[in-house]
Amino acid sequence: MFARFSLLVHIASRHLIVRRRQTLVATSGVAVGVGFFLAVSALMVGSQNDFVRQLIDVAPHIIISDELRSPPPQPGIAAYPGGAVELHGYRIRNEVRGLKDWQRILASVNAIPGAIGSPSLSGAVTLRLGGRDEPLAIVGIEPGLEAKVSSISDKLRAGHLDDLERVQGGVIIGEELAQRLGRGMGDIVPATAANGTTRSLRIVALVKKGNSQLGSSSGYMLLREAQSLLGRPFIINRIGVKLSDPYAAQSVAAGLEARYRYKAQSWQERSADFLSLLLTRNVIMYTVVSAILLVASFGIYTAVSNSVADKRRDIAILRSMGFSQGDLQLVFVLEGMALAIIGIVLGWALGFGLMTILGSLEFSIGGEIQHMPLDRSPRQYAIAAAASLAAGVLAAWLPARKASRVDPVDILRGAV
Repeated sequence: MFARFSLLVHIASRHLIVRRRQTLVATSGVAVGVGFFLAVSALMVGSQNDFVRQLIDVAPHIIISDELRSPPPQPGIAAYPGGAVELHGYRIRNEVRGLKDWQRILASVNAIPGAIGSPSLSGAVTLRLGGRDEPLAIVGIEPGLEAKVSSISDKLRAGHLDDLERVQGGVIIGEELAQRLGRGMGDIVPATAANGTTRSLRIVALVKKGNSQLGSSSGYMLLREAQSLLGRPFIINRIGVKLSDPYAAQSVAAGLEARYRYKAQSWQERSADFLSLLLTRNVIMYTVVSAILLVASFGIYTAVSNSVADKRRDIAILRSMGFSQGDLQLVFVLEGMALAIIGIVLGWALGFGLMTILGSLEFSIGGEIQHMPLDRSPRQYAIAAAASLAAGVLAAWLPARKASRVDPVDILRGAV
């Protein structure tokens, strides 16, 4: 059996060697297809992974807010369900904003393996400077905890998150707001809350421009100082949660919301529109790159078809010598596999070179030098190899199947 297979391999290799030009064209086509497949998929998948990573890391995986998806019914409606009595002129009961018993919720979050929660209080103040008013949405945080659930520490142009604890009345604002105010690091800006409380805040850190986590009119303060300024002592209205497994955020958020009724949004829910766009983008990407590989496989089909046409008399002789239809099919399929494998190896080298070039390109974004995010994982090489090999085998099998059905008697009679 092994000797028979070795003979078939030898015949297939001789066919490829004799037809060097077609072999070179076919392998070059596969190599170009695989190379550009790797370059395009590395760029597209890399940018997608970088985008998802930013969605995951830029903010807490879960945000528990003091909102309710389904507010409780008013007492009058609850007392007379089914419309037996129609009520008029009653006052709707408004709940006091803030997470009730937030310490218990935070303890439940921290009890989840690998999870950590960070309480915060958000509110609005007005910065008055030189006769100009600038609104500022402040978020009171615990710096040590917030640094573990978000990436705000990595977004600072100057200063440190811990400076909020070291400097009384410290505030972190964005570079754009600081420029509008004409203020910089260490400068003092007066702030007035809606309740009339006024404080002097000192700028201890600046956030880089273009940061989606902190808008141009947002800032951070120490939690207890924000509670004092907003007149809401011991109150928080948000808990940010970071998980060891970000992709478990939906199920964990659903469990927390079912238990405490407060709205718990996972990062997937907050970014649902973007994720749906990524799905469409993936379909388009893999359709395009698959078309590249499909076109490359036509070179193999042409090479094997020409080999079948040129070797019709040899096929008849082999059949008369006792070779079966399966043997002849295997010969030409082996030719296609050889062309595909050689093209795949060359394509890997080409793709690696293209990715190296793309990865070396530099772009200035927000005053910082950035490089293209690329996915260089072995998965991309494996996908390209598997798709090319499958396309190559199929492209070789179609003419091989036709060759195996040729009647050797008709061919030999025609050659006489």
